[in-house]
Amino acid sequence: MSENIYDEFEEAADAVYRALLKRIGEVNPQPRLEPTRRALELLGDPQRSFPMIHVTGTNGKTSTSRMIESLLRAHGLRTGLMTSPHLVRFNERIMIDGEPIGNEALAANWADIAPYIAMVDSELVAAGDVPLTFFEALTVLAFACFADAPVDVAVVEVGMGGEWDSTNVADGQVAVFAPIALDHIGRLGNDISEIARTKSGIIKPSAAVVSAVQTPEALAELQRAVELTESTLAVQGEASGFELLSSTIAVGGQLISVRGLAGSYSEQFLPLYGSHQAQNAAVAIAAVEAFLGGGSQAIADDIVTEGLSGVTSPGRLQLVGIEPTVIVDAAHNPHGAEALVTALTSFFDFDEIAFVLGILEDKDAAGIIRAIAPAAARIHVTRSSSERAIGVDELADTVVDIGRDDATFRFDDLETAIEQARRWAADAPRRAVVVTGSITLVGEALSLAAAGDWMNP
Repeated sequence: MSENIYDEFEEAADAVYRALLKRIGEVNPQPRLEPTRRALELLGDPQRSFPMIHVTGTNGKTSTSRMIESLLRAHGLRTGLMTSPHLVRFNERIMIDGEPIGNEALAANWADIAPYIAMVDSELVAAGDVPLTFFEALTVLAFACFADAPVDVAVVEVGMGGEWDSTNVADGQVAVFAPIALDHIGRLGNDISEIARTKSGIIKPSAAVVSAVQTPEALAELQRAVELTESTLAVQGEASGFELLSSTIAVGGQLISVRGLAGSYSEQFLPLYGSHQAQNAAVAIAAVEAFLGGGSQAIADDIVTEGLSGVTSPGRLQLVGIEPTVIVDAAHNPHGAEALVTALTSFFDFDEIAFVLGILEDKDAAGIIRAIAPAAARIHVTRSSSERAIGVDELADTVVDIGRDDATFRFDDLETAIEQARRWAADAPRRAVVVTGSITLVGEALSLAAAGDWMNP
């Protein structure tokens, strides 16, 4: 293929993203399903052409989705994976057989569905409603891409919530719940019970439900939904469920042992850091057991080994630089920040850490700061290019108010914040830099690492 043709497809793919960006953004989802359902109906309901595993939760759902997909692919299935948001390039959101969808396929599928998207837009406007949003149109595009590939199974991560998330127009044979915590308060609910009730909306009749350990309030909502839909429920750690038996630190990750729904899997290498990733892996194994054999058939050991060892989770405790060490982690709420700090103290041997911090305005900034402050020698406060990013002074003032005036440094741009943190870290052994606080900040840090000369090979 010539360079000119490749560039043509790349520009066409970029044009798809630009077209989607003109729509109502992901921060303002519409609590509705009918417009997405109508667009898919016009397309012949592509979401019905493949079985689906549906994944929701507050923290860990992207990593869990990626682990499920990798295990299914190791089993020989052609997979589709939809996650959000992307870190660097839009194509990351739609994966086919473990790779971001190609520019040509992305552009071709958009060209196919665009007339139907426009038709639904016109119907909505005529009825006094807003056109399809970014995420609604993305969902239609992803399902069309999966049907076109075609895939044997799709693993689909919920965008926000569950009940009225546009991905919920498809029926997941397996509904997977990562840990549920407070996030998007008000939009999803005002407490854990309300948020869990919204998320439990992905449970369809007679589905297999697989859940991580939950608070009593969240678990009660899942149990209620399971009973109403006559589904089955397997909860991590319960007698009838599955559990993580052990996790030990290993070079490049950890060795885990898991008791699944149907089998036990010992000393499996997981190339990710953090006890929370080991817990995610246990959920992923149980979800695959539920999908492939109804929870009654063990997965072959070599498939588990291949599936877990091939897992990647970009932007999640990802080592991107060495000499000095630079880690990025997309923790964007207190629960995620606590897991990050636990992993840093358990899996690494750093004496001092400089956190490069940027947070979006709809997040619990004070909660995130309180989680990381005890582990921080320095906090380099900055912001991403997102319009939703909290201003540097406002965020830095929050750090000061929490009692870390001595450690607070303000930077108007991310590149300078990282570079100054790297210089500080290089001045003494066993120092590290951790970039965290928002997914957009981590995505921009990855781009800087790739463009610079300090990216970890």
